Amino acid sequence: MEKVSSTREPQLDEQQQKLLEKYDSESRFRVFDKKSVALIVSIIAIGLSLYHLYTSYFGMPVTLKHRSLHVAAVVGLIFLLYPAYKKANRTKLPWYDVILAMLAASTSVYIFVDYSGIIQRGGLPNQLDLVFGAILVVLVLEAARRVTGWALPILAILFFLYGLFGRELSGIFKHRGYEWQDLVNFIYVTTEGIYGTAIGVSATYIFLFILFGAFLGKSGMGQFFNDLALAIAGQTKGGPAKVSVIASGFLGSINGAAVANVVTTGTFTIPLMKKIGYKKDFAGAVEASASVGGQILPPIMGAAAFIMAEVLGIPYSTIALAALLPALLFYVGIITQIHLRASKEGLKGISRDNLPRIKEVMKERGHLLIPLLFLMYMLFFSGKTIIFSAFLTIIVTVAVAMLKKTTRMSLQDILDALEQGARTSVGVAIACAAVGVIVGVATLTGFGLKLANGIVMLGGESLFLTLLFTMIACIVLGMGLPSIPTYIITATMAAPALVQLGIEPLVAHLFVFYFGIFANITPPVALASFAAAGISGGNEMRTGFVSMKLAIAGFIVPFLFVYNDSLLLINTTFTEGALVLITSVAGVMMLGAAAEGYFMTRMNVVFRIVLFAGAILIMNPNGLHDVVGLIIVGLVVFLQWRKAKSEEQMKLEEVAS
Repeated sequence: MEKVSSTREPQLDEQQQKLLEKYDSESRFRVFDKKSVALIVSIIAIGLSLYHLYTSYFGMPVTLKHRSLHVAAVVGLIFLLYPAYKKANRTKLPWYDVILAMLAASTSVYIFVDYSGIIQRGGLPNQLDLVFGAILVVLVLEAARRVTGWALPILAILFFLYGLFGRELSGIFKHRGYEWQDLVNFIYVTTEGIYGTAIGVSATYIFLFILFGAFLGKSGMGQFFNDLALAIAGQTKGGPAKVSVIASGFLGSINGAAVANVVTTGTFTIPLMKKIGYKKDFAGAVEASASVGGQILPPIMGAAAFIMAEVLGIPYSTIALAALLPALLFYVGIITQIHLRASKEGLKGISRDNLPRIKEVMKERGHLLIPLLFLMYMLFFSGKTIIFSAFLTIIVTVAVAMLKKTTRMSLQDILDALEQGARTSVGVAIACAAVGVIVGVATLTGFGLKLANGIVMLGGESLFLTLLFTMIACIVLGMGLPSIPTYIITATMAAPALVQLGIEPLVAHLFVFYFGIFANITPPVALASFAAAGISGGNEMRTGFVSMKLAIAGFIVPFLFVYNDSLLLINTTFTEGALVLITSVAGVMMLGAAAEGYFMTRMNVVFRIVLFAGAILIMNPNGLHDVVGLIIVGLVVFLQWRKAKSEEQMKLEEVAS
């Protein structure tokens, strides 16, 4: 039998590429038939990456200039790369998109040329300010529509209209009203609108880490993770499913793109899961839930964590440490259900003879871990800035890849990584720019504070009800928006409601961050699950609901860490942290057993409900709850053990007779 290995980077065939484009609008870019046009676009993309590398080492221009250049380049690239509608010709570049790209560039050129005048006018715009501001707002919303779909631009337009006509409303959402000139000026020439915090993070941390991910991809990190996961878990019960969790989790943390991760990694892992006996819906759900969870997995956590650090004004390392245990619990919950499903259905792993050896994998590509270890050192121990750390890590990645012929990058590979990094960043960047319109209007009108007050009033000052309404708002927003704008909007408008009820800001922001991400696996619009179903051949909605079941810990843990922030390792000693780790992991494993309905043998509905309650008690860091939970869990485990022994005895008697 042929050895199972992903010795090459996953290549998408035509059908898989169409699947990716169906669920990931960022993948619907042009492929030019003219080499000259393709070359010009490549030069612009590579130039943008080189600019960000240069500024990360030598320093940036003043804030407004730097952010305006970033936005102009991103918007210009979008008009060059993305057609105006789905069925448009994707091999030609129409003249009007060239003009739109040039207009995008003009909005930054104007700021560079008249920067001193803009500063001197101090919020009193002249006619040109308004002209270029209006052009930028329109271009940003159109670019966002092409890349992310209609939801984000429509939401931005609604907020703009609210800024214009809010004076006509009654109740808590009424405001004094603003003229369109006030709104355009605030959104364009201040750092509170399009050039606000979100685009500031995009123009620094996010771009560089996406670029880092592109270089890792060129070095062969994808196949290294797959092969290492196969070597570690491939031979265990349900091995291919565990391989999917390990590989997709790590890759999802780096690239932060759930749907793209599902399609690329899933083309390798889902067929393996089906081959050993997992049903279509379950195989797809494993890949979807593991890919989505990568965005809550330190050290990189996709991109939103960098925005969180900037918004809260706390070190990124603090956020990564706080997110560590919840991420671990999320993946323990998935792996527990995978293992129990394999036990219930008698599924085996892959024969060890057909798997790569850990020693061989590490010898061939183990050096690729050095950049990740170096990054962790730079982020947590060096005291250097995140921007400088990202720059150095990219340099180290290229240098380390040169150590082995199989991972060595040619000049073309380096240029491809620079281009790919810029192309990949446009989706996040334009989302940050478009959400700047929303946040700008919310800031100017005080909408965020008003909404927070409304949520608290709706919850009747009940923390649980407020959490519930906030969770629903995050999931609904996440169904229509990418995870970055979902987090920014909910952090601006929903998290303050939790803070008003005495929740620590970091805890409140992590709560909304989690549920915005999990919208990707929450029907009726569960894009990651739907993409996985497209690969597995399963039913989209069933795959979505199975994904939710697998990710059950992710839906419960945020509520628990709001009530007791020990789960975030906040204000805990080493001993307390170790105890929280042990009890919470045990609780999540029992939670997985209750969800799967199996522990040593099949479990009836009553036992599942009782075990579920006991697991929740154990997971909540509280001495009394732990004791009661352990008693409940211990009783269920004992009864399940007796039932399993009885069933085994009956089978032996049947064989004997």
